[in-house]
Amino acid sequence: MAQEPRIDVETRADSVRGSLTEEQVERVADALGQQGVWFAAPRPSAVSAPRPDRIWDLVGDQPHEGRTATGRAAVYLAQGHAALTRPLIFADGFDYGPSDLDALWSHFNAGAPGFLDRLRTMGIDVILLGFDERQTYIQANAAVAATCVRRAIQERRGDLPLVVGGVSLGGMITRYALARLESEGVDHQTDKYFSYDTPHLGAWIPLVLQQLAYLHESLLPQPGGPGQAELIRSPAAQQLLWGWVESEDYSGPVTTASRLRTDFLDDLRRVGWFPMRPYKLGLANGAGDGMGPDLPPGTPVFDLHHDPLQLTAWIQPDLGELQNVGTIKFGVPVWSSATSRVPAFDGAPGGTLDFWGRVADEIGLPIQERFRRSCFVPAISAIALARDPLRWQADLYKDLRDLRKDETFLDVFCCDTGNSAHGGVSQVLVDWLLEQLAGW
Repeated sequence: MAQEPRIDVETRADSVRGSLTEEQVERVADALGQQGVWFAAPRPSAVSAPRPDRIWDLVGDQPHEGRTATGRAAVYLAQGHAALTRPLIFADGFDYGPSDLDALWSHFNAGAPGFLDRLRTMGIDVILLGFDERQTYIQANAAVAATCVRRAIQERRGDLPLVVGGVSLGGMITRYALARLESEGVDHQTDKYFSYDTPHLGAWIPLVLQQLAYLHESLLPQPGGPGQAELIRSPAAQQLLWGWVESEDYSGPVTTASRLRTDFLDDLRRVGWFPMRPYKLGLANGAGDGMGPDLPPGTPVFDLHHDPLQLTAWIQPDLGELQNVGTIKFGVPVWSSATSRVPAFDGAPGGTLDFWGRVADEIGLPIQERFRRSCFVPAISAIALARDPLRWQADLYKDLRDLRKDETFLDVFCCDTGNSAHGGVSQVLVDWLLEQLAGW
């Protein structure tokens, strides 16, 4: 049996914190800057969104792990509609804190005419679905999505079926919600499901950056507020990431490090894996030709020198044994991290996020433009390649242009022409989705 991908950390003491003097702690903390919750998207400075026709306050239809999630939906009726008639539910994705539905509208309606306005011109009523805790359990927010589906059916005039889906983790939340309702014998009256750059097989945040977030938090705790690693340790992050670590000192397997991920996958299988009734559409911000961004495996991105401190972080190497991904030195190494059998995720074709760029900006390090963004949702994950979510990494660079129909869990999918920003509004993707919905 193949050995699991893993990470190994070496320190001079039991932990990196214990390996440093107080002066060294201050130097490392100062070098990492004053950033808040790592990997959380910066809030937009200004957004423009019309006033919705309805606002629904939503409560999940069942708790998960003792938590009942809540959310809100903004309803925008189609041109000429006085009541909800052809509902399309569009769920928000992964981030820290509550959804900003105005920002979601502004993002997806950019351009003239915007995507959401084009939907309404087609006679489709747009329901933007947000969550009060985007980082909580997928099952908990799926209960909010289930409530939203029931509310749409209740308020709909006539009997036209629903379209339900979402961007990023919103596609996974609605996937689970529809499958769960089917498993309970509930008619969700949805004939199309769509996912927009959703990590069906998993997503990727560089392991070394996860470790540095934990390290920053342990060296510079935030009393009375969320810590720097708050998002990376959240239930949603543990459930969606292919590789996850629990601390800066963790050594061990990375695909099964969190029970929350393996339990979620078991739960997804229990409810049917995918909903069976709707026609399933998938959109990927990643290219379908197997070509990723120019991020050579093992290339150093950060090489910080604050004499005598040296902090180095590398682009994820490709497989191998004990491949360095990060070191902290004060003359001699006090912390080093190495991966084994972890493939070159950073440069895989997929929807990208500026993880490296955000961290570099906070630290005050210069960074080459090509290193700012790396893969977050691999293209093969967004198109739901028919693979085990714990063992799909061998196909990261697969050419999807002539994929057989039985090689994806979706009915049809579309990849972008290049590797665009995760959740980005691509003309290619938007036009394709509108074409798929035109006959509905």
